[in-house]
Amino acid sequence: MFFSNKKMNILIRIIFSIILFISFSINALPIPKNNKVTYDIIRKNKVIGTHQIEFIENEDTLLVKTDINIKVTVLFVTAYKFSHQSTETWSNGDFIKIDAHSDFEDEREYFINGYDKDDYFLASGMDGELKLSKNILPSNFWNIKVLNEKEIFDTQKGIVRKITVEYKGGEKITINNQEIECNKYTLNASTNPKDKGPFPEYTLWYSMENNELMKFKFLNWKDKKIVTIVRNYQEKN
Repeated sequence: MFFSNKKMNILIRIIFSIILFISFSINALPIPKNNKVTYDIIRKNKVIGTHQIEFIENEDTLLVKTDINIKVTVLFVTAYKFSHQSTETWSNGDFIKIDAHSDFEDEREYFINGYDKDDYFLASGMDGELKLSKNILPSNFWNIKVLNEKEIFDTQKGIVRKITVEYKGGEKITINNQEIECNKYTLNASTNPKDKGPFPEYTLWYSMENNELMKFKFLNWKDKKIVTIVRNYQEKN
């Protein structure tokens, strides 16, 4: 039996989706070597900040601590600043709690928290108090399982965003002169009325070897510049 190119592409996507689901179930939250990953945040070929994630394991509990700091200067004057810190608590593979703080450049500041209670995840942030599904996941792209969700909890603003994900195939990328075979995706999310602009489309690359996030990027809607967040392997030093 022979298939047309269109039918073959559909078949490949179905097979990949099955494999992807299995891999998510087996390895929902991969823990990196040395329990830490660090990324450089790059704009116009210049490092403007860092994105670090640390993993602290204690018996059945896992803490995932994220620290993002961005500073853009123009002629020695700070033109843009952003910082975000969050601590996710996971228990036996389930996301059960978060405490976070985001400080934007335009005096927007959000204190975000959420926790499991009974059959719900109770959270607060930009939109006030929320009563969400107990199974909701935080918007930490490190966890490849978020790509299999219909909606996620935005940890920078404390709101829910609906998402759509498209698989773009395999792609080889180079980081620190090392070639890495990756699976490539695009992710789009719904915009909240309180957002200052549209939610950008993200492109993400995950290692085929271990599902670890190697690189992601988006287009800044304000200045139309690409911002790239790329793993710098500092944690291996």
